[in-house]
Formats: sequence, C-alpha cells, structure tokens
Amino acid sequence: MPLGARAYDIVIAPDAIDSAGARLAAMFPGARYGIVTDDNVASAQLPRLAASLDAAGLAHSEILVPAGEASKSWGHLQTVVDAILAARLERSDILIALGGGVIGDLAGFAASIARRGMDFVQIPTSLLAQVDSSVGGKTGINSSHGKNLVGAFHQPRLVLADLAALETLPPRQFAAGYAELAKYGLIDDEDLFFWLEANYPEIQAGGPARGEAIARACAAKARVVAEDERETGNRALLNLGHTFGHALEKATGYSDRLLHGEGVAIGMVLAHRFSAKLGLAPSQDAGRVEAHLKNAGLPTTLADIPGDLPPTPVLMDAIGQDKKVSRGALTFILTRGIGRAFIEKNVDPQTVATFLEEIR
Repeated sequence: MPLGARAYDIVIAPDAIDSAGARLAAMFPGARYGIVTDDNVASAQLPRLAASLDAAGLAHSEILVPAGEASKSWGHLQTVVDAILAARLERSDILIALGGGVIGDLAGFAASIARRGMDFVQIPTSLLAQVDSSVGGKTGINSSHGKNLVGAFHQPRLVLADLAALETLPPRQFAAGYAELAKYGLIDDEDLFFWLEANYPEIQAGGPARGEAIARACAAKARVVAEDERETGNRALLNLGHTFGHALEKATGYSDRLLHGEGVAIGMVLAHRFSAKLGLAPSQDAGRVEAHLKNAGLPTTLADIPGDLPPTPVLMDAIGQDKKVSRGALTFILTRGIGRAFIEKNVDPQTVATFLEEIR
C-alpha cells in the first residue's frame, strides 16, 4: 500500500499464517502480540498462527470474541481494549487481527484507541476481508443508528492474506466475499468484471485464478486509497452498493439473515437498476450484473432476504444515516454501466423511496 511513511506490504500466499512468526520477528524485534479472533476462526486458524509465533519465540496472548456482526459493538470493543490492558501490552507491542471483516474492523479500532494508538497487523481469513476490509485502514463498529458509524482511519503495518485459510470457509461466506471482489470490476474496470465472469469457476474451486483475483482486487483498492485515504473524494466509489446494503443490514438486525457481502450484492444490483430507472445506465447491464452475482450464489433482490423487511420509510431512515450523507442530502454511488460508477450528490429521497416501493 503506497502511503509514504505509512506504506505497508500486502502478502498473498498459501502459507502466510505459517510464516507469520518469522516475518513479524524481523519487522518488530522485541514486540509482544495480542491476537484478536473469534471462536470460529480460533478453532480453524489460531493453532497455525500460535505455532508460527511460538517457533519464532514471540510472546502472545489471545483475545476471543463471538463470531458474527454483533461483535462490532461498544460492548465487545470494551472487552478487547480491557483485554489489551490486562495483558499489559504496550504501545510498542502489536495487535493481530486474525479473522474476517468483523475482527479486522473491531481489532483495528481497538488498536487505534488503546494506549492512544498501537500498531496492528491484519491476517484476514475470509475472502471478503482479503479483498476489501483488511486493506485501506477503515476500522470501526456499528451503532444502533447504523453500520460503521463509529470508527477511525488506522492503517495496519502489514497484511498477510493466507490463501489456505479460504479452504475452510463455508460456501455462503465465500460467496459473500465474492461480492466485494466483483465490486472492483463494476466500479471502474469492466475488463476485470468480464474476466471474473469467465474465470469464476476456477476462483470458486481454488485454482490459480483465485490468487490472481485477490491480487487484482487489492491492487485496485490500494490505488484508490493512495489517492484518497480519508474518503474526502473518489474513495467513496468503493461504497458501490453499500448505501442500499447497509440499510438492509440494519433492517435485518445485523444478523445471519443477511451477511455484509450479501447486502452489498443486493445493493450493487439495486444501484444498477436505480441508475437504469434514472436513464443513466443500460438496463441490460443491470441484468448482466444480477445474473453473474446470482450465478456466484448471492442474493440479488429484496425477495431473496428471508423474513419480512420493514416498510420503506424505515429503510429510508437507515439510508439517511449513511456516512456519505452531506448536510442532510443523500449521496449515492450510481453507474453509467459496468465499470462506470460515479458519485451522485443531492439524490432526491422521494425518488429513492418510490424506487424501493416499486421493487418490493
């Protein structure tokens, strides 16, 4: 990630966890480590990381939180920070986020505030985290008012994306991560999207295309973040599908009814369909996006979400809490077609509400 003095490497390898100890010992001599993870990842990947740190002679402690989006909360943030202090980890020590996007966001935010700021390392174990949330320095928790409304920009010192860890992912979790991968093609790289359409079977099966897809996604995000680290401009493009998606996550209680990547998938389809309704994009592009995401095992419509959704005014209230709202005016990431996303400010709320009513 090219950020001057805060630049860091993104390592993508099948043995990134097994070689972590030697790499960290060379980077941070004398440091101790706190490993933040969840109970699912702890059983699948923590023994590998602990063995690697032990082999390198690195002292470490473990901080476990429950798996799931609900852990991105004030209560679990306090649990992690208190555990950091109880372990007597110092500012010169390192916090490791071992897990998916929830763990990366939570541990990164804890690192940004514990002892007024500690360094941390991302070891993403889900596809979503490897292609998106582990890179770029966004950390945070959810609020009762909305998704990711509390947090900080706090860049990691290193990202270790272990391809072997993806082999333990349930198909639903892998598909959820794929939505964020496809997003990079839909933003400004139609060639990438067409390549994903052609190579999805190999990506899903774990062939060489999987590593290439992750590398291309990380490179795309690094380019955007390097130009606009704190999202004052074009970094907002990375939120394609998120305005609708975050509102749907809130409406489903941040539960297993709708995973984050699933909300993004539906949101990206809605963004393309809304753009087509406004006469900005070809309707056939919206259909192509929906077909590909559906082929990848993702929900693409509101009807695909289990259970009842709240009425449109409730969804609009959630949309009104989106981080891109500026002085009360709605901002959406819309599109002129595949690979042609743009930022549209001052979107009329009634037009959005009417669209949501039409597609329910």
